[in-house]
Amino acid sequence: MTEKIREEEIMRLNEPPPPPQGDIMERIITEVGEMGRYQRWLFVSMMPFGLFFIFAYTVQMFIAATPQEHWCKVPELQHLDLDLRRNLSIPGAVDGPDWNRCEVYDANWTQVLQTMMPPVGSPTVPCRHGWEFLYNDIPYTTVVSERGWVCENAGIAPFAQTMFFVGSLVGCAFFGWVGDKYGRVPALIGANLIGCFGGVLTLFTSGVWDFTIARFIVGLCIDSCAIMIYIIVIEYVGSRHRTWISNISIAVYCGGGALLMVGLALWLLDWRHLVLATSLPMLFVLVTPLYLPESARWLASKGKVNKAVNMLKKFEKVNRRGIPDDLMAEFIVVASQKSTVDESLRAVVASKPLRNSLLVLIAVTMVGNLGIDAILRMSESIGTNFFLTFTLSSASEIPALVLVTLVLDKWGRRSLISGTMAVAGILALFTAFTSKGVTQMVLAVAMRFAVNMAIGAQLQMVAELIPTGARASGNALVHLTVYVAAMFSPYVVYSQRLWMPLPLLIIGLLCLGAGALSLLLPETKGQPMPQTIADAEKLIRDGMLWQKKKPDLDQNERLNEEFRKMSMSVTSLHRM
Repeated sequence: MTEKIREEEIMRLNEPPPPPQGDIMERIITEVGEMGRYQRWLFVSMMPFGLFFIFAYTVQMFIAATPQEHWCKVPELQHLDLDLRRNLSIPGAVDGPDWNRCEVYDANWTQVLQTMMPPVGSPTVPCRHGWEFLYNDIPYTTVVSERGWVCENAGIAPFAQTMFFVGSLVGCAFFGWVGDKYGRVPALIGANLIGCFGGVLTLFTSGVWDFTIARFIVGLCIDSCAIMIYIIVIEYVGSRHRTWISNISIAVYCGGGALLMVGLALWLLDWRHLVLATSLPMLFVLVTPLYLPESARWLASKGKVNKAVNMLKKFEKVNRRGIPDDLMAEFIVVASQKSTVDESLRAVVASKPLRNSLLVLIAVTMVGNLGIDAILRMSESIGTNFFLTFTLSSASEIPALVLVTLVLDKWGRRSLISGTMAVAGILALFTAFTSKGVTQMVLAVAMRFAVNMAIGAQLQMVAELIPTGARASGNALVHLTVYVAAMFSPYVVYSQRLWMPLPLLIIGLLCLGAGALSLLLPETKGQPMPQTIADAEKLIRDGMLWQKKKPDLDQNERLNEEFRKMSMSVTSLHRM
């Protein structure tokens, strides 16, 4: 009996340890090429979707821009020269550029035409016959100028923008669920098609509610129209390449798309043509099933082993590097095991370490994107020119993310997020109390530069922290809350009507708070992307700044410890 027990113990000790499931894909990617030919092609294929995202996100700023020089229209004076009819009818027009844009003299215009003198001292009334616009700052007709959404109607454009972000909330939740339930590629296709439909629908609107509904529909595609391919590519490249892939793609494709947006607006000079030019290209998504692979990690997490293997074999063929048979067999065995552990977003939120880290990431992300969005929308009132401020602010994203790429793996995610958010807060406060002009514009661009660095690091951390089974819906959850914050962005900007420095003061204080809060995040630098919730919890425990690290042996170390104990047991049995 003793001999039999001894043989069983020895056989069990000689068995190879079960593979750690979380890093099998990392090992496969290492074998097939961490940045091979296929991954390079995927990086290039991110370009159109980066453009589509930035087009859909920013186009309303251009089609609903408000020309700053406008005044009440007086039909009786329309035959006169522009400057003359404005000086005769508008209070304060003779004294300088700060005339009353929302009121007109209540005068006998026949008598005014006889004297050709402004009826100074006459009572004033709100505009009765619409407005006239001088297109010096915005050189084309916009929805706002075409439909008279100024003065008492000035809240319509912010309301439509808010409903766009409400659409983003719904779209993030829905397509995030689709991405984890049916795959990243179906979610990518659906988001881009609905964005195209909403854009084209905008052309056929004529009032407030139909325009608002159309923009709500466009909002449904944000940001799933781009984040899904981002997730696919990040899941297929090696950990050494995630930083530059994630940040350079956003810098070049999204930053470049914002610059292209300015060029399109100034070239087309028509808001309807601009909507069409930025919406129809989204139909390109229909060809993506021909070349874009589904995530092998997602397929494996759903037990679709054969499809996952086929995807990996495609990588083998294109990269011309094989996966060892034993490693492929190991992957098949692990992927075929039906786990009874819930790895859904609900389980992620139920995990205290993951939930706490997600809440911090959500808060930091909301503040950062509120700052970026508000600065873009304040381009009309910051600096000297809407297009110049927008261009410089958007262009700052490119060097900011290039710098993130260079320093993120050296400094780490947490310290970069915390430091750049604090810098952004200080710059926003300086900008708030600087007079309008070049200096204010430079400070605003510098503030946007710092926030872009924080958001670039944060975006990568979200993908590196959430396990595979909930990565799409988890990213969607974080980005969904971004649009909760963005819903308030138009009103933060609108608050400058109460006190000009107020929007930047709000942004500055929030950024300082977010910088301090981000110190509670774990460090994910150089860590494998977690496959399970257990992997993610361990990553968080090991990566916290202030939490005292407890000895937490990894799986192989635990096996070695078990081996030592069992060896002692066998020795004891042998001595018996």
